[in-house]
Amino acid sequence: MKRLFVLLACVLSLSVQAQGTPLTLPEEKAAAKAIEPSWLASHVRFLANDLLEGRGPGTRGDALAQAYIASQFEGLGLKPAGAAGTYFQPFELLGIEGHPETLTFRSTAGHAELKFHEDFIAVSGVQTPWAALENSELVFVGYGIVAPEYQWDDFKGMDLRGKTLLILNSDPADEPNLFAGRTRLWYGRWDYKYAQAAKVGAAGAILLHTTPSAGYPWRVVQASWTGEQFELPASGGPRLQVKAWSTEAATQRLVRLGGQELTSLVAAAQTRAFRPVPLGVKVSTRFQTQVRRRPTANVLGLLPGSDPTLSGEVVLYSAHHDHLGMRAAAKPGEDAIYNGAVDNASGVAEMLAVARAFHALPKPPRRSVLFAAVAAEEQGLLGSEYLAGHLPVPPGRIAVNINIDGANINGRTRDLTVIGLGKSSLDALIAGLAKAQGRVVKGDQLSDRGFFYRSDQFNFAKLGIPAAYFGSGMDFVGRPEGWGKQQRETWEEQHYHQPSDELRPEWDWTGAVEDTQLFFLLGAHVARTPEMPRWNKGDEFEAPRLEALKRAK
Repeated sequence: MKRLFVLLACVLSLSVQAQGTPLTLPEEKAAAKAIEPSWLASHVRFLANDLLEGRGPGTRGDALAQAYIASQFEGLGLKPAGAAGTYFQPFELLGIEGHPETLTFRSTAGHAELKFHEDFIAVSGVQTPWAALENSELVFVGYGIVAPEYQWDDFKGMDLRGKTLLILNSDPADEPNLFAGRTRLWYGRWDYKYAQAAKVGAAGAILLHTTPSAGYPWRVVQASWTGEQFELPASGGPRLQVKAWSTEAATQRLVRLGGQELTSLVAAAQTRAFRPVPLGVKVSTRFQTQVRRRPTANVLGLLPGSDPTLSGEVVLYSAHHDHLGMRAAAKPGEDAIYNGAVDNASGVAEMLAVARAFHALPKPPRRSVLFAAVAAEEQGLLGSEYLAGHLPVPPGRIAVNINIDGANINGRTRDLTVIGLGKSSLDALIAGLAKAQGRVVKGDQLSDRGFFYRSDQFNFAKLGIPAAYFGSGMDFVGRPEGWGKQQRETWEEQHYHQPSDELRPEWDWTGAVEDTQLFFLLGAHVARTPEMPRWNKGDEFEAPRLEALKRAK
């Protein structure tokens, strides 16, 4: 298998060079040396400091992070690309806080009450002071997916208005020709499922959580979905009253109230023939929420291009500057701050290091380069959603989005993970750059997690903008086979969205430096090459790209 990856990298590298454009220029290689471990560590040390209190949206720590990034942009010679001649693109969030203490379920067989935090997590789906379900019928709808290209419809035309839908997380994975097999698509993501439930008129939706189907343990749901939740102000359209998650044990109790077994329901949901199953159970809850308006901002810095024509086109780098803020339920003496050192102070640090490398070039590249530190990613990719709707240039003039979310903190690797490998013409360029570093490109090595749809590049891809998004390699230099995967799983289990995601002295920045140099060289190549990257034929984002290019003419 390793020989196959090496051969693929060589073939793709030759494909790029055959176009007559060198992978890198001498001045780009020299500029890449400006990316140093101390530069990365110093930014993380500030952004993940306790003084920023976890960089929760709309907080003082959020504003401090924005100010810090803007000052770095200014020092690197980037031009303000925000509102009114500033680096800031301000926008408003609605903070919604409040959770039901219980969810009550009744049937002819009896009743059950689920306990908040232990059995379920629920938030309001409406931007009003109250959210409620009143004797809403519980209906199991399998995966809650409508995918015409796979001849798949979990709803089968059933009238689900006012119902509460019980939905499986992820997407069917047993058949490799359906939903990309074990590779999770957007259909498997919670945001798709809640949106689809609202679209069919449901009053509520409950997602069944398991660690394999979510890609993270229950404690991550507890951390991410409690406290104040944020949304962009509603712009109309259907909404759920209540959005919830439940544990596997709690869900088993609910379906048994309706005379069903969870294992049997899950088995039935694996085929196209599945039809929704009314469970004969009524769901009720009512809870008050506090709705507050919170200001936040994306931070935008522009390196104007040097070509009179191509400077009107843009290479877009993005990294989210927010995290989860403070844990309100922390006990005295417990660490209450979600510092977000890896996620994503490290990604911002890498983006700033890329900007430093561009600053070190003797002359700006032909295309302009826009650096965007976006807000509120942890709340549902909200900052990038706002930026995608308020871009400084039309989407058809953005050549690529290179998104950075989390650095490799464990040392050098022999491989590079490209999340979304096989989707665009960027594959050949990335493989060639990796080969020059002595590395091979691999596709998403945790493809069941759906990472391509979990970070900010997704909002830009939906506009048709070709996207490059990376994960850490897994084959670490000087480490035994399997060590990298073990480190990743340990981090997800112990530190992902937890207060323990802090800067640590044992971090090894050598791999992060190598990755960041590649991110810079990738953007530099696209910024000087006349031909824009493109989605591969038939890709899910090809049609919006063709439309965007047409409108940009």
